[in-house]
Amino acid sequence: MIKSFDHIAVPMERVAEMEQFYTDLGCRVVEQSGGRIFAVIFGDNKINFHTPELWQSGQFTLRGHTAEPGSGDMCFVWQGSQEALLSTLQKASAEIEEGPVARTGGMNGGSTQGTSVYTRDPDNNLLEFIIYG
Repeated sequence: MIKSFDHIAVPMERVAEMEQFYTDLGCRVVEQSGGRIFAVIFGDNKINFHTPELWQSGQFTLRGHTAEPGSGDMCFVWQGSQEALLSTLQKASAEIEEGPVARTGGMNGGSTQGTSVYTRDPDNNLLEFIIYG
């Protein structure tokens, strides 16, 4: 039985910009595998961003065959106010693409309404931040 996600992994292109962006969002960013993976850690969750040196090597096969930078579409639960979210996104120089808008998230079996804001990271991955309650 599947309990939860442990982590996801996506390739990245703009290593320094991505590291700074996720740090500005309040995540802990840790270099792993000799600097070939940057782990973005928040709560009990993690995103492994694979550097170009890893995913372009032709020898790293433990990845989605068609994954490219910018192919990620991730939703984060924001614990805090909408004002705090918008302020944090502004600090990270993230432009709002859509929102705040009402959305149904994954909580309680996908039946809970929240308010979402959409933006993109420096590699153009789509990021949704949902606030419940």
